[in-house]
Amino acid sequence: MFAGDVESSVGEVLATSRSATHAFSKQMVDSIQLVAGLGVEGDAHMGKTVKHRSRVAQDPTQPNTRQVHLIHAELLDELHTAGFQVAPGQMGENITTRTAI
Repeated sequence: MFAGDVESSVGEVLATSRSATHAFSKQMVDSIQLVAGLGVEGDAHMGKTVKHRSRVAQDPTQPNTRQVHLIHAELLDELHTAGFQVAPGQMGENITTRTAI
């Protein structure tokens, strides 16, 4: 959903996750600390330069434009309908959100 799609919407954070290693999934935690210009404290992707292995291999000095990963729970709902059981954090996101209109 884009800002122009509805006059107003309210969202909520359903889950927060982080991982100190470059694992595909992240463990859910009670809270995360966002550090300006760096990302999620304690997460493998935190930093001013890229942390994704493929991007590091291309040029390790690239700016880190993917410091905090968000996924909307509506995507998890769609996957569930398609027969997949995917929980918050299992797709590598730091924050799982849901939009309520």
